Amino acid sequence: MNKAEFSHIMGQESQAPHQPVMVNEVLEYLAPKPGQIVADATAGAGGHSVTIVPRLLPDGKFIALDQDRTALELVNRRLLEFSDITHTIHSNFRELPNVLKELGVAGLDGLLMDLGMSSMQVDTAGRGFSFMQEGPLDMRMDNTQSLTAEEIVNSWSFEDLRDTIKTLGEERYAVTYARAIEKYRAKETITSTDQLAELIKKATPPKARYGRLHPATRTFQALRMAVNDELGALEEVLKVLPRVMRPYGRVVCISFHSMEDRLVKHAFAEGQREKRWTVLTKKPVLPTEQEISVNARSRSAKLRAMLNTPPEPKKSRRYSGRKPQAEDLD
Repeated sequence: MNKAEFSHIMGQESQAPHQPVMVNEVLEYLAPKPGQIVADATAGAGGHSVTIVPRLLPDGKFIALDQDRTALELVNRRLLEFSDITHTIHSNFRELPNVLKELGVAGLDGLLMDLGMSSMQVDTAGRGFSFMQEGPLDMRMDNTQSLTAEEIVNSWSFEDLRDTIKTLGEERYAVTYARAIEKYRAKETITSTDQLAELIKKATPPKARYGRLHPATRTFQALRMAVNDELGALEEVLKVLPRVMRPYGRVVCISFHSMEDRLVKHAFAEGQREKRWTVLTKKPVLPTEQEISVNARSRSAKLRAMLNTPPEPKKSRRYSGRKPQAEDLD
């Protein structure tokens, strides 16, 4: 990131457009305490991180992960006064076990995962996440990876495009849009966000063209999730939670997509059935109407939390002086 780009990001931050979602609820369920080891696996612009770190003082440890280097630059700046207890790591949270191993951390007392893209990514036209601004079809959260939205749109088969838009975007016109993309790219390469958004809008039936959501909303969502393998990464980290959490450690997860929420819900429920942990949120916690009025992007947020509950020790049988009976062998 060059100096001009960093100045742009910091200028945006000074205007405070990037509001973390459900901060009070996160603190309530994560319950960070002095001396604990807590990780924010999707640090983003650091909005949640700056509220968690002071609660770990004086001898706790905070680990901020993000696959976006630009975000980590901002987190480093915001947590500068806490640098003695903070580690910022450029990594996808699917690599959490390896990150902890490299840091010499045996387990976490708290883990926060705020899924999806950050406001900072949406608002930066050059990242290509939004159809509201002209930009390249990029959508990479980690710009060191090779796969981009442009590659998907221009090289994936009709069938793969259709399935991606239908599954990840939950888009009813997936067939129509995939066919429109296939037809357009046969004549001209699709390289920009506005180019893709316009062709999707034109392919949309007139009766559905001017609804509450822009016709391209779900397609852009699907492409972003495919580029960054968001569901795959989430599935992986949910599987390793028993390995990375300390006894009585807490996990808080905020999702903005129904498929992500289902994965978290089912993983938490399965862990509770197997008595590996206790679900703290019987139903997802939703943002208040007041928060939604201030931050419209919080509208679709759902928070779930769990407590890593260690199994109860088995009671040992003391020798009673009697001969073993048949029932003792059951």
